[in-house]
Amino acid sequence: MAMSRRAFLGSALASWLGATGAARAGLKDAVRDRNRHRIDEAEAYYEGPVTGHGFLDRPAFDLNGDVFRPPQVPYEPQPGDIMFSISRYLIYRLGHTASGAGEPSHSGVIFRRPDGSLAVLEAGPFDIPLIRSMDLIPYISAYHNRGRAWIRTRCVALTPEQSCRLTEFAVKQEDKPFARLRLYRQITPIRSRGPLRTEFIGGPHGADRVSYFCSEMCAEALVYAGLIAPGDARPAATYPHELFFDASRVPFLNRHFKLGPAGWNPPARWRPHPCTQ
Repeated sequence: MAMSRRAFLGSALASWLGATGAARAGLKDAVRDRNRHRIDEAEAYYEGPVTGHGFLDRPAFDLNGDVFRPPQVPYEPQPGDIMFSISRYLIYRLGHTASGAGEPSHSGVIFRRPDGSLAVLEAGPFDIPLIRSMDLIPYISAYHNRGRAWIRTRCVALTPEQSCRLTEFAVKQEDKPFARLRLYRQITPIRSRGPLRTEFIGGPHGADRVSYFCSEMCAEALVYAGLIAPGDARPAATYPHELFFDASRVPFLNRHFKLGPAGWNPPARWRPHPCTQ
């Protein structure tokens, strides 16, 4: 039976759409794999030897990484700790300045993988636009050697349920794209961050959002794990600065979003070896 012109065109269109979809999926996979490779290369390039799990200076709400603050203590990592770093690229630092984000420019949350190992989940590791979890100590070592790294440790250990929830959130984010467009929007009037708008918008979306930027994902993870009340969080309006300092220029965040009362110590500079001076 001869195929009608309409059926032929429909079949051709379906084939073209299928081929286009397959090509787009293939390109997406290729970009993801390339970014994973770039992240691995960056970690391997910057990683260095570490004594144990490294050491922490005396905690302080201060980003002056050139100051050694004794006494040091060995770092004992646990789920819920938060890592911070500063980008080495001027364009990213200018972007943070233009958006009012300030420093630090990166944040990641530490969680326990299903196999029991500890890892850091970060959106945009080494300024590469991918969400990825990395082995904890090699990752922190690489960031230290690339610039500076800080840790906000938990002063109250997570409950097994909280830790499981944090793991569940982290596993769902692996290989998602970095939310570049939403981050770029932070320097425009069309954003969820502001003295009035943050009162009403920018709240938690949960674990199923398509993409995140780094501090947004950290805040979402803390809410998902039950460590921060949903009503106190505005992940899409939160920068690493708020996670680091417990202070914000945004009134809502300055009133509600503080990690200290929720069980975190102040940030401490991480170092791979004990200092003698």
